[in-house]
Amino acid sequence: MRCIIVDDEPLAREAIELLAEDFEQLTITGKFNNAASAAEYIENNRVDLIFLDICMPGTTGLEFAHAVPKNTLVIFTTAYAEYALDSYEVDAVDYLVKPVLPEKFKRAVVKAVSYHDLLISEEKSEADTVEEDYFFVKSDRKFVKIGFTDILFIEGLKDYIVLQMTNRRIITKMTIKSVSEILPQRNFMRVNRSYIVNTDHIESFDANDIFIGKYEIAIGISYREKFFEEFLHRKNNR
Repeated sequence: MRCIIVDDEPLAREAIELLAEDFEQLTITGKFNNAASAAEYIENNRVDLIFLDICMPGTTGLEFAHAVPKNTLVIFTTAYAEYALDSYEVDAVDYLVKPVLPEKFKRAVVKAVSYHDLLISEEKSEADTVEEDYFFVKSDRKFVKIGFTDILFIEGLKDYIVLQMTNRRIITKMTIKSVSEILPQRNFMRVNRSYIVNTDHIESFDANDIFIGKYEIAIGISYREKFFEEFLHRKNNR
């Protein structure tokens, strides 16, 4: 994967580059101290992955992320944990809080490599058949039956979605918008730009996060009021 690092701090750029050297899948092709320079580079060069600082002078990382090409993945880096929630408002693979720990970096890279492989290899596929309690999606060159009740949550990334079930996950080429249109509205709610949750599987929640088994999913700022109103209303009327 061809990668660039965008961060206004020289030591932060060097730290990411050193971590990336341990992964043969990554090739750092450029390092930039501002979003404008990175944008100019991307116009003339293919970039598969950006390690992008959130808080920078001028154009912020969040603003820049909205403008990157559709097939370019983003991993946010930030010195401030409170910015993590904002990363859900764009199609980011992951976010890393500085100083970046090697195990956290590895987790993010593995995820990025997985998504990158899908972006370049999967054929376009939408839901083929929708029945009352299940639908079919194409994954690994076959059609897989997905029961609505089996879905814990759905994660969207670019033109792909991850259907997370209890014991497996299915990745298919489909937008989170299109899958939301076929899901039963009584059971599913979008809680941030990238996630739809099955409310029947919610075990607990607080003002900022939803907990489903071992998974913790942030509630987006713009989705928060609607979530609390609709979720509690649904449960009180069952």
